[in-house]
Amino acid sequence: MDLHQVMAQQAQSQESFYLYEEAGILAAARRLRTGFPDVSFLYSIKCNPHPRVVKALLGQGFGADSASLGEVLLARQLGAEPGQIFYSAPGKTDADLAQAMGQCILIADSLGELRRLDTIAGRQGLHLEVGVRINPDFSFAGEGGAPSKFGIDEEQLYPFFSENTCPNLTVTGIHVHLKSQELNAGILAAYYGRMAALAQRVSQVLGRPLDYVNMGSGIGIQYTETDIPLDVDALGRAAQQELAAFRQANPGTRIIIEVGRYAVGNHGFYVTHVVDKKTSHGKTYLILKNTLNGFLRPSLARLVCKYAGETTPAGTEPLFTAPDAFQFRTLKEDGPREKVSLVGNLCTAADVIAEDVDLPRLEVGDVVYITNAGSYAAVLSPMQFSSQEPPKELFLTQDGKILE
Repeated sequence: MDLHQVMAQQAQSQESFYLYEEAGILAAARRLRTGFPDVSFLYSIKCNPHPRVVKALLGQGFGADSASLGEVLLARQLGAEPGQIFYSAPGKTDADLAQAMGQCILIADSLGELRRLDTIAGRQGLHLEVGVRINPDFSFAGEGGAPSKFGIDEEQLYPFFSENTCPNLTVTGIHVHLKSQELNAGILAAYYGRMAALAQRVSQVLGRPLDYVNMGSGIGIQYTETDIPLDVDALGRAAQQELAAFRQANPGTRIIIEVGRYAVGNHGFYVTHVVDKKTSHGKTYLILKNTLNGFLRPSLARLVCKYAGETTPAGTEPLFTAPDAFQFRTLKEDGPREKVSLVGNLCTAADVIAEDVDLPRLEVGDVVYITNAGSYAAVLSPMQFSSQEPPKELFLTQDGKILE
């Protein structure tokens, strides 16, 4: 059964739904493991926490990048061991830290968090091994460092190590994340080289090798029809060269890369129905079930471009990638076509996902689906708005079964 058949079948009983394709998710995971045979991967749960998606990737040997205590506990419930779960987020509370101890590897986001961890560990009579998130003295593309809400400035970290004011802690690893959605293999590989140099500096200051270096995310996917997909095998070869000297000097240090959208983004679809059709001053509108409140990002892309006044405003991932990051398709392939605007059934003029797109002529009851809905989709959408029935999330297994 192909995807169109699955969508058509499920659309008979579901007004709107997400469909996540296990076969595609597992194929993406295998590409990464083949291209980077000596690298450990973490799945960034925040991009799609559907338990069956998370479990599928844990089953491929991925660990979990958790951005909250809830994601730590989800990974544990799905079978991940504490040493496979890395909890990195700004603004962890004391309660978060205390409850996460023993459930994961904690990554401190600030000097203040390190001191609070030391206090909590001392109160419990523990000695903790922790990681630190660093805001390095370089950017993703190689320029100088910049202010950030994330991590500890590299220049602040070395004096802290020298002062040794946290006797109940041992820093055993580092984490950096500077950018998402990069498709240039050369830029990514050069970033990995800078990360190796940073790890070597930290190791020298500490006077011992690091247990792990988490280089963060960055590996992107094809969103628009003009995007050139990233050559993962070529990137893996280039990364191997950039990391060779560090590996030789630090054979016991684990190299880690996070991925979220690469594993799942292209392997999810949002499916909905035409619930009404109307014309106004010569313009044709198709009113769909659950758009802004079912899959926010297409509507948000229009709003970002409108109010930012540019097509690539900085600092908007994962809410916004590009104005044309999603394709709007139907289960009809033949017959006459027409130019329509796709809008939702909410009482707000912002509930518009596409204007003046050319589609086969659709009527009430026909199905529209949107691509690239596997990541940062359901989790970002305001499904409580207007008290509508939220879309279901369905998981299509390799053997053709549908699971909720």
